[in-house]
Amino acid sequence: MITASMRTASHRRSNIVFLAIILLFFAGCRKRDAAQQADNPRLTPNVVLRDVTFRSAALNRDMQYRVVLPLVVAPGQRLPVVYLLHGGGGGFRDWTNDADVSPFAELGLVLVMPEGGSSYYTNAVDPPQDRYKDYMVADLISDVESKFPVAPGRSNRAIVGVSMGGFGAVKLALRHPDLFIFAGGISSAIDVPRRAFSIKRLQQSRHYNSIFGSAGSQTRRDNPFILVRTTNPGASPYFFLTCGEQEGLLPANREFANLIGARHFRFEFHMVRGGHDWNQWNAWLPSVFRSLTEHMNLKG
Repeated sequence: MITASMRTASHRRSNIVFLAIILLFFAGCRKRDAAQQADNPRLTPNVVLRDVTFRSAALNRDMQYRVVLPLVVAPGQRLPVVYLLHGGGGGFRDWTNDADVSPFAELGLVLVMPEGGSSYYTNAVDPPQDRYKDYMVADLISDVESKFPVAPGRSNRAIVGVSMGGFGAVKLALRHPDLFIFAGGISSAIDVPRRAFSIKRLQQSRHYNSIFGSAGSQTRRDNPFILVRTTNPGASPYFFLTCGEQEGLLPANREFANLIGARHFRFEFHMVRGGHDWNQWNAWLPSVFRSLTEHMNLKG
C-alpha cells in the first residue's frame, strides 16, 4: 500500500531531481556562453589591437568594431583600410580569433572588423530600424576615419567578407562602387535573397523574410545578381571571389562569376578545396591580400 507519506517523499525526490536538471541546464548554458564570449586574438608582435564602441545613428544604438593596425605609425601618416565582415552566427572578434589576419596589418594596413549581427549587412524590412547597410557605409566609415590614421577615399578602401560577410562585401561594393577599390567575397552566401520560403528550414526562412521581405520585394530584388546588371563595370571595384568545392554555395557562386565575366567586370574566381569553414578561409587569405595589395597599389 502506498501511503500519503510515501507519496510526499516521492514528490519531494521528483522536485529535487527536476531542480537538479534545471541547475545543470543553466550551468551548461553559462559554460556555452562563456565559450562563445572567449576572446583569444591571434596577434603578431608588430601590431596593436583596439576595440571601439560607438553610437550608430542609422541603428540608433551602440555598436562595436575591432581594429588591428601596425604597432608603429609615423606622425601624420595615413594608411589604407580593409573592412573585414564576419559570417552569420559570428561576431566582430571572429577575424582575429579564427584567422591569422593580423600579419597583413604589418603590410601597412588598418584592418577594421565591424559587428554585423545576423543582418546580411542590409537595411532590413522588419524591423525597419535595423538599417545595417546605412550603418556600414555611413556611420562606421566616418567613425573609423575620425579615430584612426586611415587614408580617406575609394583608392584607400577595401572590403572583404566570409559567407554572410561575403554577400555583404559584394553587395555593398556593387551598391556603392564609389567607396571601395577592392571587394573580396569568400564562400559568399550570394544567393540568399533568391531563396524560396521553405517549411523544412522554417526558422531560417523567417529570418530571411524579416530582412529581405517576402518574394518579389524591392529588398529581395536589391541583390548582387540584379545589381551586377545595372552597375557600370568600368567604375566598379576589382572582385576577388572564392568558394569551396564541397560547399552547397558553389553553384550560385559559379553562376555569379559567369555573370560578372559576361558583363566584363574586373575579377577573379577560384574554386578551392574544402568546406564552409575557417580552415578553408584562413588558408586562402594570403592570396586574397596579395591581390588586394596589388589593386590598392601597395607593396606587399
